[in-house]
This record gives sequence, C-alpha cells and structure tokens, in this order.
Amino acid sequence: MQGKIAVEEHFAFQESVADAERVAGRSPFWPVLKRRLVEFDQERLEEMDKAGIEFSVLALNSPAAQGMLSAKGAVDFCRRANDFLAEQVAKHPDRLVPLAAVPMQDPDAAAQELTRCVKDLGFKGTLVHGYTHQEGVADSAVYYDLPQYLPFWAQVEQLGVPFYLHPRQPLPSQQLMYQGHPWLMSAAWAFGVETATHTLRLICSGLFDRYPKLNVIVGHLGEGLPFMIWRVDHTVTRIRQGITIKKKPSDYLRSNFYLTTSGNFHTLSMIDAMLEIGSDRILFAVDYPFQRMDEGAEWFDGASINDLDKLKIGRLNSLKLFNVPVAESTHATAG
Repeated sequence: MQGKIAVEEHFAFQESVADAERVAGRSPFWPVLKRRLVEFDQERLEEMDKAGIEFSVLALNSPAAQGMLSAKGAVDFCRRANDFLAEQVAKHPDRLVPLAAVPMQDPDAAAQELTRCVKDLGFKGTLVHGYTHQEGVADSAVYYDLPQYLPFWAQVEQLGVPFYLHPRQPLPSQQLMYQGHPWLMSAAWAFGVETATHTLRLICSGLFDRYPKLNVIVGHLGEGLPFMIWRVDHTVTRIRQGITIKKKPSDYLRSNFYLTTSGNFHTLSMIDAMLEIGSDRILFAVDYPFQRMDEGAEWFDGASINDLDKLKIGRLNSLKLFNVPVAESTHATAG
C-alpha cells in the first residue's frame, strides 16, 4: 500500500539522547537506534519511501519531560524540544507531522505549551510518556485523571487535537512482581500493563463525560484492552466501587480512543481491535526506530483484511484525525 501514514514515530534531540540511552543503551542495536533517532533528512525519508509511507507523525523519545523532577525544567525542556522539531518539520512539511512535548508536571504550563504548538507552530497534537512526578520526588507517579488536570483536558478538547498516551516503565516501588525477570520490565509486558491501567483510570474517572469530544490515542493495538474490555465492563457494572461514569468502559473505548498498530504487527490482534472498536478508530504506526519500517509495512500490506479497512487504517483515519493537508493529486491504494 502506497501513501501510508505512520503515527508513532520517534526522534531525539541533543538534550534527550541521554534519556534514550538510559532506556535502550544496553541493546546491541543502540548505535543504530541513536543514529536514526537524531536523523531527519536522508535515512528516515529513504526508509519511509521503501515502506510506502508518505507521512511520519513524529514525537520525542521516552521518557522526555515526563521523567524530569523539576516542573520549571520540564517547561523549558519542552519549549526547546518543540522549537527544534518545528525546524526539522519545516524542511520536510510534505513528509513529517509534529506532535508536541508538554510538561505535565504543571498542567497550566502544559496547556499553554500545547496551545502555542498548535496555534503558532502548526503541530497536530501531543504525545505524553505516561505518568509524571511530584516535584523533586523520583519514586512518585502522578496520573492524569486527577482533578488538577481538568483544565488541561478542557484545552485539549477545545483545540480539537488528539492526545497520545505512550508507555513508560513502572516506578521502582511497583516493580516487586518483576524482580528476577528484567525482560518483563520492557515492551514485552510492563509497558502495556502500565499504559492500560492509566487508560482505565482516565475512562473510569468520568473524564469523557466531562469532555466528550476528547480523542486519546493508545499504541500497540490498545495494550491488551480490546481483549480484556468485556471483563472490565462486566466487573465494573456489577461492583461499582465508587465509579460513576454514565456508560460502560467499552463505550468510551469506542467513542474516545484510537488504537495504533505500533510495535504489534499481528493480524489476529488487529482484527480483534477492529471488532471491538471499529476500523474507523485504528491507525497504522511502526514505532520507528525501535521497530523497523519495512517490517511493519510488509506485515500491514499483507494483512488479511479488506481493502477499504486497509485504506482507512493505513491512511484515511489519520488524515482526518490529524488534519493533515495533502495535495489534491495525492492518491493512495491498498493494493
């Protein structure tokens, strides 16, 4: 399929390379990852061309500002990162689409920075790397269902842009169950558990009753939620335990969430997600450079779904969600 849009692709700049190295530095692939994270003008575009990808939606590597312990430092960091990304995208506006980094340590500053990026720099949304921290406390987690974030969410809804909830590792204090099994702490398991739990917190907090036009994106085909959502519904409707949401959790998953294929190139899992939330709310993604564009594209192009759904997932849904301008002469086919 030509003309695909890949919506969870990563970059790094000088101040965030050290973060990437802490996460991936032990990997034998780190030298290649580092080179690809900081490169915008040749290898990235060549890989996109080979994979039939017209646009890459770019976001800063994990944990970015969310790993910082100073709110003021995070505010300054995000502004520099976003200005840097805007400069890179301006060189290739017909290939690269920017998502903002925002300092969630300070909800008001996060709303202001997102507004600046959308209105002044032409960004198409934001990607946030999971929970943030209390000021100066490393082993602390602040999640975005808390009341202090309501004005931020109001601004996201008003701007009409999506919020991508990206994984990060659980806190050290939450890692007892993983001791002796370091592989569990990675994308193989803990990333998905952390992000799925955060997603359910947002859903069951009543956030989407307050702001019904919000759109949140979750990667890796929903971090297991499509498979588990019936059980969540069944339990929550029988034992409310303080939950006051107006609909079932699955209803919000279908109306307020998009799921991407990033790093989960498995057709049966994609079909399960399609059956649960519909093909209008699934987006193609690779997770470059942590995953290979050619691998993701080869899988998706050969996936046993019909051509219309492939066109929606590979391109049309993202064009609409991110409001990506394309030339009238640009056409895409699923064949």
